[in-house]
Amino acid sequence: MKKAQAYLIGAAMISTSLIVSQGCTKSTDDDSDLIGNWKKSDDFEGNARSEAVSFTIGDFAYLCSGTANPERFKDLWEYSTAKRYWVQKADMPGVARNSAVAFSIGTKGYVGTGYDGSARLKDFYEYDQASDTWTQKADFGGTGRYDAVAFAVDGKGYIGCGYDGNYLKDLWQYDPSSNEWTKKASVGGSKRSAAMSFVVNGQAYILSGNNNGEIQQDLWVYNSSTDEWTEKTKVYNYSDDSYDDDYGTIPRSNGVTFVIGNYVYLATGENNSTNNTTTWQYDPASDLWTQKTGFEGTSRTGAVGFNISSRGFVATGRNTSLIMDNMYELLPNDEQVDND
Repeated sequence: MKKAQAYLIGAAMISTSLIVSQGCTKSTDDDSDLIGNWKKSDDFEGNARSEAVSFTIGDFAYLCSGTANPERFKDLWEYSTAKRYWVQKADMPGVARNSAVAFSIGTKGYVGTGYDGSARLKDFYEYDQASDTWTQKADFGGTGRYDAVAFAVDGKGYIGCGYDGNYLKDLWQYDPSSNEWTKKASVGGSKRSAAMSFVVNGQAYILSGNNNGEIQQDLWVYNSSTDEWTEKTKVYNYSDDSYDDDYGTIPRSNGVTFVIGNYVYLATGENNSTNNTTTWQYDPASDLWTQKTGFEGTSRTGAVGFNISSRGFVATGRNTSLIMDNMYELLPNDEQVDND
């Protein structure tokens, strides 16, 4: 999950411009016309890696597991904007792994599934922030898998999709009070792995991903109260209107999302083995996307994204054989500045 949840404050004028854009002619803007600035932040202090997971508890972000092929990791690192450096915490139990999933509920973080180099995993662990300890919990209710998605809503955790030898679209709910898994309604659309998930305004979304080599071009929202999925506006040039003329660079797999306030930000990832550097802002209220300044670091896939202290970050990842340990922050309403 790569896959972590975060929150960025957008200006009211952005929402207005999204609505107005539906009546505009096709955009010819290049990246120099876009708003947003990616700023170099504090390097991750563990080993460089990709396919790690992240979760947040309060004003702290946590990064765990991952791979620097063929080495895999099970270490846990904590970051805060107040300290501005990474602190190593207790290692996760079980085997080292990559392509796992994570989410947080209250003061607890949860990590499970993934790949250890030979087996697709279904073990599941809880991290207690206060005591810096891990506890093994009930195994994930579905099949062992990697490249799944995960999110938490209303005090429950969810894991779905991924790859277990076949592409998947099932969804399972975890109740921390009973330590039990319950099968829920399958994700809408096609099966998929390495999709992106996010939660905004109490609703969970699953975006894009890969199915049998095809990048999915859809966005679905989940209602946990009714256990129903609803498709949102498709993320490609689907309509006869101009608002989605440039949507073709939204679909991807293995990217990151983070959310601040009422806006979602999508960055990095890949489309048919080509790294995707475009950055997009999603407004759930209007169900529309606005392109922001493209990611300014080395293009990458398999990164992690998170928000803490009302700020959004992208860290680690890979570009072919280059494995990275750096981190960037997106300032979504600033003018772009080179090499800052």
